[in-house]
Formats: sequence, C-alpha cells, structure tokens
Amino acid sequence: MILASDHQNDLSSLLPKHVAIIMDGNGRWAKKRGKLRVFGHRAGIKAVRSAVRFAAKHNIESLTLYAFSSENWNRPEQEVSSLMELFIFALDSEIKSLHKHNIKLSIIGDISRFSERLQERIRRSVKLTADNTGLQLNIAANYGGRWDIVQSVQKITQQVKDNLLEPQDITEELVNNYINLSQQSQVDLVIRTGGEHRISNFLLWQIAYAEFYFTDILWPDFDETVFEGAINAFAKRERRFGGTIPDDANAGS
Repeated sequence: MILASDHQNDLSSLLPKHVAIIMDGNGRWAKKRGKLRVFGHRAGIKAVRSAVRFAAKHNIESLTLYAFSSENWNRPEQEVSSLMELFIFALDSEIKSLHKHNIKLSIIGDISRFSERLQERIRRSVKLTADNTGLQLNIAANYGGRWDIVQSVQKITQQVKDNLLEPQDITEELVNNYINLSQQSQVDLVIRTGGEHRISNFLLWQIAYAEFYFTDILWPDFDETVFEGAINAFAKRERRFGGTIPDDANAGS
C-alpha cells in the first residue's frame, strides 16, 4: 500500500493535496441502532476527528467536509435545530484542539441564515486559527455548488455594472477567483460515504477534474483505515485532466 511504503516521501506527488468528503449515512447508521437521526450526527463527530487527524498526519494540504447543504433546510425542523446545536457544540469542543495542532479553519457557505449565536461561534473560531499554517480544514455549511457559482457571477456582474470590467474580460480564471477555495489547491479527490454515487450539489466548479472514491461505509464508521484505502486507490490512478496517456505509456500493452 502506498502509505505503508518506506519511501513515502518519494511518493508525495502521488498523494492528493486537497481531499473533499461528502459525509453521508449518519441517519441510516442511527436507524440501524433504533436511534433518532441526531444520534447518528453526534456519532459522526468522531469520524470527523479521525479524518482531520489522518489528513494532518499525512500532510494533506486541504480537507473540505460537506457538513450541511443548502438543501438540508428541507429536513424536519427538529432535526435541523439539533444539527445547529450540534454545530455549536462541535465548534466549542474542537476549536482549541484544532488550534493546538496548527490547523486553520474556514467555513464556506452562506452563514447569514444561521442564528447570530452560531455566526458568532463561527467568527470566533475562524479568527482563532487564522494564522495557523498546518492543515486547511474547510467546513461547507449551508453550502451549495450552484449557490457558489451564482454568488461569484453576482460579484463579477456588479463589477461590470460599475464599469470596472468589460464582458469580454470574464474568463474561466476570473470566475475561479470568486469561487470559494480559489486560494487553495484544486480538489484532487472526492470521497463519498454511505453507498450513494452522486455529487449532491457539492463543489460543482472545484471538482471538475477530481477523482472520485465511493464507499458503502456509513459516515460514523469512517476511520483512518477507510481513508487510507481511498488514498491508495487515488495514488494508483492515471490522471489525464482531459488529455490522453502518452504513447510510450502504452508501449507493450
């Protein structure tokens, strides 16, 4: 296995710089145990700790976790309320440890819909870790890939309206500058737990050339062994970015 190699430093180019995870399966995990869905969400915090620990240990530059999508507001009110309280609890209980381990926290998404209490926790946590230089941990909360693209277009359109840009100045690179995570490495690997094979409106722009890894493991059972399996699978893939494999790579095949 790649990560078990004695020559791990030589294989750093094979490892992803930016991993994004769709954390799916909390509700089903709880249902299997005859518990409410929120029980699964609470159990999922342990898996988050494991993923962060693994990413930091293996020098992954960025880890983006899909915590709460813009569509999740459609869930039952009690579940949404419990998720908000759980978010506050997680920030309060984990932020000191993140800071201690030099991890920089960012929250991406439209946080304006959250309570002022939660927004204040977010601002405080982000500020505390702002100068850290280790793993970049991004939590996508009230986030949607379409929202992300729309908000970037709105900002660019305003610049055109203010005569700061001409329509012909709008390029892929310009749009990218207004998309969330634009200052970080591109997403190399997307992991989805829970057995589903879909994107669910997650980082639509950022994952254009990412590799995907799907597992039936439900999120609360996600651990470093599962993460390692995803990394090893990624390291064995031939990434073409829209191109082709050189002819000499097919020699003798």
